[in-house]
Amino acid sequence: MNLNSLDLNLLVALDALLKEASVSRAAMRIGLSQPAASHALQRLRDVIGDPLLVRTGARMELTPRAQALRSPLAQTLDQVRGLFTPDEFDASRSERHFRLMMPDLAVELLMPPLMEKVTKQAPGVTIDVVPWRGSAIFTAEFARTIDLIISIGDAFKGFHRQRLYIDSDALAVRKDHPVGTGLKKREAFLGARHVAVVIRGHNEDLIDRWLHTKGIERRIALVVPGYIEALHVTARTDLVAFVPRRLIAALTKQLSLKTVTPPLDPGIDEQHMFYPTRAQFDPGSIWLRKLMLETGRELGGPKPRMA
Repeated sequence: MNLNSLDLNLLVALDALLKEASVSRAAMRIGLSQPAASHALQRLRDVIGDPLLVRTGARMELTPRAQALRSPLAQTLDQVRGLFTPDEFDASRSERHFRLMMPDLAVELLMPPLMEKVTKQAPGVTIDVVPWRGSAIFTAEFARTIDLIISIGDAFKGFHRQRLYIDSDALAVRKDHPVGTGLKKREAFLGARHVAVVIRGHNEDLIDRWLHTKGIERRIALVVPGYIEALHVTARTDLVAFVPRRLIAALTKQLSLKTVTPPLDPGIDEQHMFYPTRAQFDPGSIWLRKLMLETGRELGGPKPRMA
C-alpha cells in the first residue's frame, strides 16, 4: 500500500465503523453525515480489499478481516494521538537524571536549598553537577548532555537565559588578618598579596579582567581553579580573596572569615540560569527550572555591604 495516497482520516472512520458495526452510529460518533460515512466505508473497502461490514438480515456484521483489524487499529490510533499529547512529568514518581553545569560558588549557594525541594517533591530524581567550563570549550556534543547551566552572563549557543539572582564582589580575609579593614584603602589593597580564581575556560580571574580596564594590576600570589578553594586558603593565610559577597557570607562562620568592602567597586554581578532550546517545553525541565528560579529568588537582593 502506498501511504502517500492514503487519507489518514479514513483510519478514524474505520475505527468508528469497527467499533459501532453501523454506518449511521459511526457517522454520529465522529461527526460525519451518513452519506459521508458511507463514502468513507466504500473507500476503505477499495483500499483494504475487503467488504469490512456486511448485512446479515437487519444487522450489519464485521467480516473476519474487520474483526482482526479492531485491536491493532485502536492501539495505533492511541499511539498517534500520543505523539501530539505533551509528556507528563510526575515528580513524585520520576527517576529522571538531570545534568547541571555550574561553578563551585553556585553549588555552595544553590544546591543545598534546591536539594531540599527536590528531595521533598521528587525523591527518585538524581542530579549530577559537572564542573563549569567556558564557552570556548563548551562543545555542541557536551551541550547535548546538559539540562541547566548557572553562569555569570556568558552566552551559550542553543540556550535561553533567565536571571537567577544578583550579587556583588568583596574582599575576604581571615578574621585576625593583620591589615583587615585597612584593605578598604587603595594603597593597602594594592600592597596585599591576593589569591586569584581562574576557572576552566578562562586565562585570568574575572576581577583582574575588570581591574585591567582601570589600569590596575594587583599582586597575585596564588592562582586556584575555584572560589571555595580560594576562601579555604584565605582562611589560613594572610592572602586576600576578591570574590562574591554571598559566598563569603555563606562560609564566614565555618571558615572564620571577614568581609571587607574593596576600594574599587566592580558593580553588580548577575547570575543567570541557561536552559537548552530543545527543552523549552519539556515538563521535566520546566519543573526543575521553576525550582531553581524559586531558589535563586529566595536568596533575596544583593548582600548588604559590610566593613
